[in-house]
Amino acid sequence: MPNSVRQRTSLGGSSLDEARRRLVFPLDYPSLDEARAAATRVAPSIGVLKVGLELFVREGPRAVEIGKDLGLDVFLDLKLHDIPATVAGAVASAAALGVRYLTVHAAGGAEMLQRAAQEASRAPELILLAVTLLTSLDDGDLAAQGVQGSASEHVVRMAQLARGAGIHGFVASPHEVPALRQALGAGELLVTPGIRLGPGPGARVDDQKRIATPSAAISAGADLLVVGRPIREAADPLATARSIVQEIAHTLHPPR
Repeated sequence: MPNSVRQRTSLGGSSLDEARRRLVFPLDYPSLDEARAAATRVAPSIGVLKVGLELFVREGPRAVEIGKDLGLDVFLDLKLHDIPATVAGAVASAAALGVRYLTVHAAGGAEMLQRAAQEASRAPELILLAVTLLTSLDDGDLAAQGVQGSASEHVVRMAQLARGAGIHGFVASPHEVPALRQALGAGELLVTPGIRLGPGPGARVDDQKRIATPSAAISAGADLLVVGRPIREAADPLATARSIVQEIAHTLHPPR
């Protein structure tokens, strides 16, 4: 059974517990102290901490330790994209850190993805996530790069390439989730950034072009939601995270 499928089967439990495990909070902070303080503040209402490129370049493995100290899964979002041997080595290094999720870029090609998947298979708890297309890009950006077809079509192509290489987790905007579910079936793990809230500061688009609300993303078939700015910039981050968990739970298990 692929790691991602096993993870999907472990998302059960009470509706609020299940919803909390689906919420990913990115530690997009310039320093370890700020990241740790923010993570500690929202930890009761999230399931996963995401360590991105900025924080990891500055702080390295110490950033991963925040999640371990709080008893949360860690999502190391480095979008690895290099020659196959280099990426395989980086996957092995990430596995040694004990992270739960690690991103590789599907645009790296079949051989790179295969080597990454082979290396990840040595670490049963590690789940690789193939990034299909950044949420900052849209159809016009793809056309400017000479890529034919829509963003949705490109996302499906990239996901199918990655799955053929042995990867069973994918990162895509909420807009592409229905197409991915149709193309890949129900057994794959889908992670969606670009989550924004209703009217108010959380609804800002910023640098992401393909966005949706938590309920819309879950209804479309997403498994894990990455919610950054709406929580980070809220007057009460913990209360905002709690409200998102409640929205996810209500969407997963609507009252009868």
